[in-house]
Formats: sequence, structure tokens, C-alpha cells
Amino acid sequence: MARMFKRIIFSFFSLVLLGSCSSQPKNGLRVIATPVPQAQMLEFVQPELNAKGIELIIIATDDYNIPNRALVDKEVDANFFQHIVFMDEQIKQFHYPIQSLASIEIEPLGIYSKKITSLSELKENATIAIPNDPTNEARALLLLQEHGILELDNSHNLQATILNIKNNPKHLKFIEVDAAMLPRSLSDVDAAAINTNYALQAGLSPMKDALALEGKDSPYVNIIAIRIGDENRPDIQALKEVMTSEKMKTFILDTFKGAVIPAF
Repeated sequence: MARMFKRIIFSFFSLVLLGSCSSQPKNGLRVIATPVPQAQMLEFVQPELNAKGIELIIIATDDYNIPNRALVDKEVDANFFQHIVFMDEQIKQFHYPIQSLASIEIEPLGIYSKKITSLSELKENATIAIPNDPTNEARALLLLQEHGILELDNSHNLQATILNIKNNPKHLKFIEVDAAMLPRSLSDVDAAAINTNYALQAGLSPMKDALALEGKDSPYVNIIAIRIGDENRPDIQALKEVMTSEKMKTFILDTFKGAVIPAF
């Protein structure tokens, strides 16, 4: 917990320092994003935006607690890290005046393990680590339900938690873990549900290593978020244009080989 707190504080003060920098370009467009794959995608369009007279400034963070607050506090102009379900929950909880600019891609959440090669090998009382934020916890439980590992009291509940597990025939134990820490937990548990961005950062291949993977019809579409009222800014519209282009679609398909799926 102390280490996690230090990471949050470090990332926050990195943003403060960036925000107070007097050398910000006049036409600079600040976007905070998770390093993989979002920052990679933004780096791909940097030259194109530069040709339009817009300097794209990418601020990377692996902490889901920071980007929406940074957007609301005008430390950045946009963020690219969350799926639409997560944003809707954040708006409901914190009343953030933000909205989706564009749907960009889907990163199928997967179940990974260093101890088994199939979900059917899960033993009685096995331990599974799942994300501790509300939307991704539900996402993990729904994926396990899809593969017959458990049953929820509402099979379509996008806010489900372990308290909603109706049937757990193997008496599996669930550990709720910060999403960024899940890859590190793999050696300590029988399996873990890991978001694709963190899986890729850890050197895992969703297409090769996942025991189970969400399908292309996943409702968890990752978006670029902006403040309400900024949607008509020329630089914001330019960002939307390059991030939903055929060139970006080709980049996603060629670079991530199915681990990231275009959603436009």
C-alpha cells in the first residue's frame, strides 16, 4: 500500500511540474495516457499533428486514479486510458464534467496463469486475482462466468463484484488487486485477470498466453476523453481525425496483432 501511494504521489507531482512549466508551446496539446498501447498510438500520430502546427505532448502514467482528475483540473487537454464503462462510473461517482471524444480501440481482458494451461485445470480452492476497480472487477467476473467457472446473480451486471457470485462450484478464492499490480501477482496466485495494456507491458501476449480472452463484441471500448465544451476546439478535432484514420487502423492491426482491436 505504501509503495502504491508513493507511485500515485509521484505521478501527481509530475503532472504539477509539467503544468507549471512556462515553456509550454502555444499550440501544445497535452494528453495523458497509459504507456502501452495508448501512448504508443499517440506517438504514431505526433508527426501528423506536428504537420498541422500542433505539438502533441504525451504524459504517461500507469495509474488509473490520475487521468480524469488531471483533465478536470486542466492539467491536460485530453486523456486516453479508460473504457467507456469506467468513464461512466467515474462521472457517476465524482460528477466529472467530461465526455468521450471518440471510440478508439478494444483491449480484450484476459485470464493468465503461470501454473495452469487451461481454466479446466483450476483446482478446488484455487486463488484468482482480479482488478479492484468496480468496472474491471465486473469485467473479470463476467469473463469467468462466460467460461463456466462461476455464476453471477445477474449475468449481465456490468458492476458486479465478488458479492454477486451466486455459484462457485470449485470454491475459488478471489483477491482484489490494483490493476497495475496484477502481472506481478501471477507467481503468487493460480490465475489472474489482467487488462491488455498491463499484460503487454509485462511481456505477455494476449493472443498466445491468455487462457481466456474477451471477444470483439466487448462493451469495454477505450476512448479519448475531453472536458465538456472542448469538443469544437480545432486541436481537439485534429486529434480525433488522426486517431480515427485508416492509417491508425492499419497501425493498430500491424503493431498489436489482434491484442488491440480498432473500434472505429
